[in-house]
Amino acid sequence: MSKYLITGFSGFVSRHFLQFLYDEHSGDEVYGIDLRKPPFDYESYQDKLAIQFKETNLLDIDRLREVFLAFKPDYILHLASFSSVAYSWKYPAESFTNNTDIFLKLLTVTRECVPKCRILSVGSSEEYGNVSTEDLPIKETVQLKPTSPYAVARISQEMLAKIYAERFGMDIILTRSFNHIGIWQDDRFVVPSFVKRIENLKKRGLTRGTIETGDISIIRDFVDVRDVVRAYYYLLHDGIKGEVYNVCSGKGISLEQILNTIADEMGVVVDHVVNPDYVRPDDNAIIIGDYCKIKEELGWEPTIDFTNSIKDIINNRL
Repeated sequence: MSKYLITGFSGFVSRHFLQFLYDEHSGDEVYGIDLRKPPFDYESYQDKLAIQFKETNLLDIDRLREVFLAFKPDYILHLASFSSVAYSWKYPAESFTNNTDIFLKLLTVTRECVPKCRILSVGSSEEYGNVSTEDLPIKETVQLKPTSPYAVARISQEMLAKIYAERFGMDIILTRSFNHIGIWQDDRFVVPSFVKRIENLKKRGLTRGTIETGDISIIRDFVDVRDVVRAYYYLLHDGIKGEVYNVCSGKGISLEQILNTIADEMGVVVDHVVNPDYVRPDDNAIIIGDYCKIKEELGWEPTIDFTNSIKDIINNRL
């Protein structure tokens, strides 16, 4: 039996991690913390998992200390963050301060209360920034060139993690996770937002229509969240302390291809117009990751095809 503390418990990645534990590892204990209550019924997992949840602000170090002393986790899955690049452009100071301060307080309390606890610090492929074609697919050794306030905050989190691992001997594993997709994802993110907009066309009885988009020529590496949480489990249990791992599919797909795939699956012909408000400043043209390191060291590789992910997302909304 293992004890997991999950920050950002109310998000869709946490829900999928719970589902993974439920399906694969009965008897584990989970303590979730978040600013808001989960939008899902976490008590439905209680027949196989012991789950507690407490609304907690990670910036409240005294409250955080109470949680740690009461639960004494073996593992921490740190998912809490302002994870939107677009949000970081609108509110750069808030995005940077929140993402770095909550992590620093988490490290402080872990070191005080459960110094042997293992932490998985989840980072982002946005840290790589604009990468030359010669460096594709992107390995963990590629120089980081952040192009957004969000990416800078993630790099700061990573640097803090390395300092605490090297100087204080804390047991921290790091990821640079690429774009997730899957059911239960918030409509603010690109794939579910496409599905929702096309769904609205269908509700109006249209078989052809126009939606607003950002720059759909950009290419991204999308990995199914069910593969992601399996990678996180492997890393928590067997990752090498202080190391950084890409979690990705190793394949690139343009947002235009994604839009067309969704439209085909939903039986709607979709045209698009670019809304300048949806275009990010200095957006990375192409991001494709290399997962050789995590495959060679831990045996993980993605297993769920992109088209199947899209079908599952659409079917879950019907």
